[in-house]
Amino acid sequence: MRSTGLSTRPTGRLAVIGGHSILGSGWATELARTDVDVDGTRVTLFESERVVVLHRHGIDTYTPAHRVDHVAHLRALADAGCDRVLAVSSVGSMRPEWAVGTFVAPDDFVALDTTISVHHDLRSHVVPGFDPEWRGRLVQAANRVGEIVVAGEVAFDGGPVIDGGVYWQTTGPRFETRAEIRFIARFADLVGMTVASEAVVAQELGVRYAAVCVVDNLANGIAEAPLSVEEFEAGKRVTRASVLAFLDALVPVLAP
Repeated sequence: MRSTGLSTRPTGRLAVIGGHSILGSGWATELARTDVDVDGTRVTLFESERVVVLHRHGIDTYTPAHRVDHVAHLRALADAGCDRVLAVSSVGSMRPEWAVGTFVAPDDFVALDTTISVHHDLRSHVVPGFDPEWRGRLVQAANRVGEIVVAGEVAFDGGPVIDGGVYWQTTGPRFETRAEIRFIARFADLVGMTVASEAVVAQELGVRYAAVCVVDNLANGIAEAPLSVEEFEAGKRVTRASVLAFLDALVPVLAP
């Protein structure tokens, strides 16, 4: 384990969970790395007095979505004194008008294949969802800073953060077939592989959770051409500058 440089771990801290697109955020450059053990799983955190950052796919090696240990991740954040999570997630859009670069704060999710739980008793019988009060605060703050960023050098292709939408979680690690997307699109707007599991575990641990999803691609079969891995990677490169500018403006507001 590596020391955080903090004499004690503060409470009431903001957790930021994201993928590799959040690496390089200006506010995160001075965070101290800590490697903690959670029931035999090493979890790497980056900490300051007010913020803790966790990269869901790992730092030293890459962990694909279906192998991410969400329970260990959220337990590490809860133990670090975090009471709320801002999750940033790359997604595919099933609405053509929500193009690459669109930012969405979903208000519900579908995760029919997910059986994840912290507990193995009656405590796992929760009514899942994003924390409504925290999500409302997040959307309000996100749109306030989003307008500032749009007026600057980095613009969001989709405009202000869209308030609401349904996220459908698939198991991964593969992408979805066109037939699967036609089915999923009847019930949801976005598709990804991690947010619903994080939300369920966070709720069981008493940590408020809300997400901002960034459209990096149109889901397979939504655009005229089939989705390719190259297109997916290109979409992440296109949106990365917007994500970093967005977080640079938003995190100081949520964790003053």
